[in-house]
Amino acid sequence: MTAILDGDGNEADIQPPQGGGASGLIIDSDTDRFSEDVINASVQVPVIVDFWAPWCEPCKQLTPVLEKLVTEYGGQVKLVKINIDDNQALAQQLRVQSIPMVYAFKDGKPADAFNGALPESQLRQFIDKLTGGEGSPIDQAIEQANGLLEGGDATTASAIFNQIIAQDSLNAEAHAGLLKCLMAAGEMDQARNYLASLTEELLTNPVISAVQTALELEELTADTGDADDLKGAVDANPDDHQARYDYALALYGGGQTESAIEELVEIIKRNREWNEDAARQQLFKIFEALGHADPITVEGRRKLSGVLFS
Repeated sequence: MTAILDGDGNEADIQPPQGGGASGLIIDSDTDRFSEDVINASVQVPVIVDFWAPWCEPCKQLTPVLEKLVTEYGGQVKLVKINIDDNQALAQQLRVQSIPMVYAFKDGKPADAFNGALPESQLRQFIDKLTGGEGSPIDQAIEQANGLLEGGDATTASAIFNQIIAQDSLNAEAHAGLLKCLMAAGEMDQARNYLASLTEELLTNPVISAVQTALELEELTADTGDADDLKGAVDANPDDHQARYDYALALYGGGQTESAIEELVEIIKRNREWNEDAARQQLFKIFEALGHADPITVEGRRKLSGVLFS
């Protein structure tokens, strides 16, 4: 199994400790033990306090996600759960007026709080703020694997993504990374089969949808023809939109994404409605495959807006 390295170049382990009684990362507490379990413990490591009740439906959504994340963060933070029905005086003291209510304690003092069932992405931000922003061991492993993949080492990256999935089978970023590794290795059939094996929940995740779109684009650009020949056809007749469209696909297939975007924008500039808006639809696919925050996407959208609203 491929080793994962920490910031000092030493072998690291992405296996997070298990939550619950054995590790002490996730415990139930009460009024009598609050000082020890929360105040004193937060001097050593930040403590998240989850005020809940058996009848609270949003609590049933929030608490499992908190437990998952605290386990994933491998000892960087602890979770203390307090049933307000059994600890009403404590809840009143901390002004818990509605639940779920979550407090964070650090260095023996309240450090942050929120009310309601937040999505996982915001819960990660909440924990990162408490722990210094380094992310969980799994977050760090994903960052390392993506760096290896960008550097051309798809084999090592794939091994790390597989390790992550073994620990967290619903980790969308790891599944997306593994798909990218298959595509980088030219294993398009395996990538399609892998996509077909994923759950509906994973398939609708934006990071996996983006890879699925990228795979569709790879297949679409595989047989577009020679880019030089297509460029010659465009130069001979600038209003041959089909030739320019095929040229754009050939450019994209050859890794010249910015040039491909320019050609598609040019089609829209010359004929916005050509072929049932095919150029703009293709642009949206490229933007999705790149990711909405990618600088090429941002610039491409700027150019498209300049044409549409000129």
